[in-house]
Amino acid sequence: MSERKVITTTETSEFDVVVIGGGPGGYATALYGASAGLHIAVVEFEKVGGTCLHRGCVPAKEFLETASVVRTVAGAKEFGVQAGQPVVDFAVSQGRKQKVVDQLFKGLAGLMKGRGIVTFNGVGTLLPDHRVRIDPVDGAAGVTSTAGDEATGSIEITGGNIVLATGSVPRNIPGFEVDGRLVLTSDEVLALDSLPASVAVIGGGAIGCEFASMFSDLGSQVTVLEALPSLLSGCDSDVVGVVARSFRKRGINVHTGVQVRGHVPNGSGTTVSFGEGESVTVDAVVLSVGRRPLTEGLLAPGTGVTLDERGFVVVDEYQRTAAEGVWAVGDVVNTPQLAHVGFAEGILAIKVMLGEAALPVDYSRVPWAIYCHPEVAFAGLTEAQAKAAGIDVVVKKDPYGGNSRARIVGETDGLVKVVARRLPDGRAGQILGVHMVGPWVTEQLGQGYMAVNWEATPEEVGQFIQPHPTLSEAFGETVLALTGRGLHVG
Repeated sequence: MSERKVITTTETSEFDVVVIGGGPGGYATALYGASAGLHIAVVEFEKVGGTCLHRGCVPAKEFLETASVVRTVAGAKEFGVQAGQPVVDFAVSQGRKQKVVDQLFKGLAGLMKGRGIVTFNGVGTLLPDHRVRIDPVDGAAGVTSTAGDEATGSIEITGGNIVLATGSVPRNIPGFEVDGRLVLTSDEVLALDSLPASVAVIGGGAIGCEFASMFSDLGSQVTVLEALPSLLSGCDSDVVGVVARSFRKRGINVHTGVQVRGHVPNGSGTTVSFGEGESVTVDAVVLSVGRRPLTEGLLAPGTGVTLDERGFVVVDEYQRTAAEGVWAVGDVVNTPQLAHVGFAEGILAIKVMLGEAALPVDYSRVPWAIYCHPEVAFAGLTEAQAKAAGIDVVVKKDPYGGNSRARIVGETDGLVKVVARRLPDGRAGQILGVHMVGPWVTEQLGQGYMAVNWEATPEEVGQFIQPHPTLSEAFGETVLALTGRGLHVG
């Protein structure tokens, strides 16, 4: 057993806040708390930045941008540019991805150190009485920190407050053991140095659709297998329809409402069985069936922190666990698994610790961004959700086909849809939801998100001028039409 060394220097063993986990929720908590003058430690077993920076959001979007460049070059002749059919050297794409990740990691690590945050490299376990044991990562002789500490074996530190932010890992399904060659999760996909010629993507949610879109644009033959009745469950049906049509046009085979039964390797590839006797033979299988909280080994007996039946840390609306002074943020709690939600939860936790005025995160109104082609972005209630809640609604839609900038850039698939409460006189009242699908909508959602969260009305938002010609005009036109006096939208 490793020797346990307790660091006795107050500067390096006692903190105002100890954060276990250095992903988006954890590092946001640390940065925000340090900005408020708190002395903070972060315990991270890999690199700060977490899944989002190293094996998730950032590398995935880097490859999706590669796919966008391929589409642009392939369609260049429509603009009179004779570029020829592009050929993808995925090893070069992988190198560029890693360069972007490394630059961002270096910047984040420097920012944290500059704010006086002490980062320990090790595996954190919460003990009773706000103590945190830090064990060496497998293969390491001891624990190190950015404060210059180095100890043989394990160490303990304490915090006035503890924040659990250990994140999540990809879920697996029976019959599909991940081997990194035939069966991959997002972790393995983002480390590939060559592209499989054919892929079965199991799961048609946000991650699955992003991977399906990326592989298709980069030249792979793609099949999507989704157990639910449609792609992108939880998105507005009109938005889903646009994505589904785009996938069909691009030759992506989508099977919804089917269960996968297993797979049989055949040497270079494998045959996946699904549905009622159907099968598809592919070079690789990508599991995109969600993520589970990483809580194994996080809690020692006697901490007072509780987990639910799925392994999530149980918190109240202010991120407080059942144990006094212990908080949890990010994917380790059962809230939308989005980096920016982790940011918001970390900020909330610090504000409450400091006794400042703070509002709980309203998860029904957070912004969502999905980077498949065409992109999807939304905030607030879908039309179906509003009606299911018994709300009488008014809806307007503006297709990008009528938008001049969309025509200019050659990306006309998509629409903006705004859902508003119907007033007794039939006019549109509070904006309940804004749903977008089309070119760069992940960069356009801001004003829709603000409208939903400020509970604005079309009359109020319609007062603002949209620049012309822009893609953002589509939102302005849709809202203006909801006032009953639209320009280009009826």
